[in-house]
Amino acid sequence: MSLNKELLEILACPKCKSDLTLVGREEGLKCVPCAVVYPIKEEIPVMLIDEAVPLTDWEHGVREKK
Repeated sequence: MSLNKELLEILACPKCKSDLTLVGREEGLKCVPCAVVYPIKEEIPVMLIDEAVPLTDWEHGVREKK
């Protein structure tokens, strides 16, 4: 099952309020200005600033905040 397109349109980065981009096979939502990815777990976006994974870590395969 994929994320609802209407939900994706209204979601914004909780830190800077920028638009988010879907990453990979619906694994996360990327905020370019903040350089972080908010993971998607069990089809639910985890939109907590403290749970965001730095983009460089995400690109190296890290899917959870250290």
